[in-house]
Amino acid sequence: MRKRRVSLEAGKGLKPRVASPATTMLLHFFLASFVFLSSVKDGSARITSSFVRSEYPSADIPLDHEAFAVPRGYNAPQQVHITQGDYDGKAVIISWVTTDEPGSCKVQYGTSENKLQDSADGSFTNYTFYQYKSGFIHQCLIEDLEYDTKYYYRIGSGDSSRDFWFKTPPKVGPDAPYKFGIIGDLGQTFNSLSTLDHYIESGAETVLFVGDLSYADRYQYNDVGQRWDTWGRFVEKSTAYQPWIWSAGNHEIDYMPYMGEVVPFRNFLNRFPTPYLASKSSNPLWYAIRRASAHIIVISSYSPFVKYTPQWTWLKDELKRVDREKTPWLIVLMHVPLYNSNEAHYMEGESMRAAFESWFIDHKVDVIFAGHVHAYERSYRYSNVDYNITSGHRYPVPDKSAPIYITVGDGGNQEGLASRFTEPQPQYSAFREASYGHSTLEIMNRTHAVYHWNRNDDGKKVKTDSFVLHNQYWGSHRRRKLNKHLLVRLFDADTITTI
Repeated sequence: MRKRRVSLEAGKGLKPRVASPATTMLLHFFLASFVFLSSVKDGSARITSSFVRSEYPSADIPLDHEAFAVPRGYNAPQQVHITQGDYDGKAVIISWVTTDEPGSCKVQYGTSENKLQDSADGSFTNYTFYQYKSGFIHQCLIEDLEYDTKYYYRIGSGDSSRDFWFKTPPKVGPDAPYKFGIIGDLGQTFNSLSTLDHYIESGAETVLFVGDLSYADRYQYNDVGQRWDTWGRFVEKSTAYQPWIWSAGNHEIDYMPYMGEVVPFRNFLNRFPTPYLASKSSNPLWYAIRRASAHIIVISSYSPFVKYTPQWTWLKDELKRVDREKTPWLIVLMHVPLYNSNEAHYMEGESMRAAFESWFIDHKVDVIFAGHVHAYERSYRYSNVDYNITSGHRYPVPDKSAPIYITVGDGGNQEGLASRFTEPQPQYSAFREASYGHSTLEIMNRTHAVYHWNRNDDGKKVKTDSFVLHNQYWGSHRRRKLNKHLLVRLFDADTITTI
């Protein structure tokens, strides 16, 4: 299966002619493509990286480390995080914890740092897990925000109040540019800290988180709740300033009968709200949002999904609601990958693949992000929908209508890397490496996006795998040719090669 790319000959005296904002946007895209094409992998080659990660110890950061510092002041808000609060990006849910008493549930906010003219009232809850008693968990929905606007907000009161900010996305539309970060299986080790710091440097505006947050379930008794608290403070330097779109993994289940804890997802659901009602979902673990030019669907690998279950029924209806004229980019998040050539969790996603793969192809999903496997892997456009027990293809085959599958379960958690890949490398696997890192997906317009996976290498961020993603709905061959001719006019280039 071939991948297409655009390359420019250097040193030809390129002279861009910028005539309009649209032209400027396209110029930005093609310049970005030129910079990054040195690391774009040819679609005819499968690569298993030989890089050997020099990793920090995979133990969790000690409790007294500054990464877990408690903010100063009596009852000061901590573990601050925000997520999208509606279907279209004009609302946010702000969450925080106070430990001494409930305190104020009010959020003051405004477009001026020195004048927070508006306010919203929230609510609080708390819960127990074994003998651990959580702090007071506040949640406040702020609605009717303006698009593409920076807001400042204040939580808490008196000398213990804390100030933060966030920026709303552009209005939902087909050519709204936007940059997402993708992180999975993060944990709270020094490797996790490296991933988080590198992500913050990327300039991305929203995290698509593909499950396995704190790894607190690797502890016992009251230490479980304590490690959920440390993780909340650990990620606050990002989560307080931009939305993280949550999906749940196996380390969020927290099923611990020996402690008397048998209600799944108890810690996760109390701490991390999602806007599930806005997409007509009946459960916070599966939902959808629209943000800029992307329609993002979150599904739960650890909830029932076979025929006629609530998740199955909801996903069937949500896929019908997708309007590619308004949101050309269709992205799906899940925890367990449907395609994975690592020995860790091999074929674990097969039942969900059998249930949903044909839907993803029929609706031309652009890319599916998953975690779970503690390594990085990217696929070509392949499918296995023709396979059945008695006939059909035994192995996945090239399918231009299929999504690209990307596994990013490489955040840095204490379980370490999954370093053993199956051999030989399957035909569907484009690039794989057992390292820690994070990804970004920068949407340029309705037809093209630029994707990067950035390896964490001994404290440095290293661009390791990159490609230009063509939109499944708008990126037809005819439109690609039109963009190629426009590129000639923009750059006066002598040679443009599409692969």
